[in-house]
Amino acid sequence: MDQKEQYKGLLSEIIEKQTVILGPDIAVLKARSVSGLQVSGEGKVTDYDGDPKVLLQKLIDTYVDLSGQIVKNALGSIFEKYPDLKKFK
Repeated sequence: MDQKEQYKGLLSEIIEKQTVILGPDIAVLKARSVSGLQVSGEGKVTDYDGDPKVLLQKLIDTYVDLSGQIVKNALGSIFEKYPDLKKFK
């Protein structure tokens, strides 16, 4: 397996893992927002343009940014139940 195919496999596996966490629609939508990646409707990377290491980092950053917000939103609703306690920042 050549290097390009290995990167496509790695990128696809990351998207697949995020599909379990975020659901297929959001995971694929976010992956498609990464400039240079071509992603199928099933979340497989079919091709890419540019440095695969840069694309890999962009994909990871995209999911981290989203997951951070998801965690923040989830915790916010929990903290609302305990208004007398100080929130951690």
